[in-house]
Amino acid sequence: MDITSILGLVIGFALIIYGIGFGAMGNFVDVQSLAIVFGGSLAAVIASYPLGKLKSVIRHTGMLLSGKKYDPAVTIDQLVDMAQIARKNGLLALEEKANALDDPFFKQAVMLVVDAMEADKVREMLEGSVDNMAARHEDCAGIWDKAGGYAPAFGMIGTLIGLINMLKGMDVTSGGSSSIGQDMSVALITTFYGCVLANLIYLPIGKKLRIRNEEEILYKQIIIEGVLGIQTGDNPKNLKERLVSFLDTKQQLQILESDSSGGA
Repeated sequence: MDITSILGLVIGFALIIYGIGFGAMGNFVDVQSLAIVFGGSLAAVIASYPLGKLKSVIRHTGMLLSGKKYDPAVTIDQLVDMAQIARKNGLLALEEKANALDDPFFKQAVMLVVDAMEADKVREMLEGSVDNMAARHEDCAGIWDKAGGYAPAFGMIGTLIGLINMLKGMDVTSGGSSSIGQDMSVALITTFYGCVLANLIYLPIGKKLRIRNEEEILYKQIIIEGVLGIQTGDNPKNLKERLVSFLDTKQQLQILESDSSGGA
């Protein structure tokens, strides 16, 4: 489970409540303002996208709470193990390994090599699959970005509504109106709600989805290079060194240290 998304929300709301003050919390609760901002931004998103893309949002957003799904070190070890098997027993010996894999992409990549498809076609097919996946994920993250743009806009709409009601309700002869305070509260609280929804919920969700997308792309790039290396008969040690180079320096050191301790 990814604790950072929940932790960020908790810290953000805690700081806002602290800034407001517990005694003044009632001043920041307004159902009309919430309906304008949340309902308006939701309606705008629904109007902006077809139903098929909106349905995918719930499924893709579930990745936020699932935590980091892919472990590059484990994937590299699996590919190196397959490279050793292929050098000893040939590519056909990998069919059993492929059938034991749970990930459809990994299984497809290995089976393309087992079926002796040309390396250029294997790369083209697998990279095309990754590009299509990235486009779908970008569409999902883009929906949250749109919501993050709509929320402050509807906050401004609520501000205009409050100001218009205030001006309409003013009685010049009596010097004012008893509804000025309520109308001004709607005017200001909607802007507050729009900023909070956009910057604490909508935009962070879009950013986290892009990070998860980058992790999955890296995972699949490692698989593509790994199976192509297996197909060309690369030395398992050299293959591992090449695959490890896809990772950041910290991860590379961890894997190399693990290899050193295992060899010792």
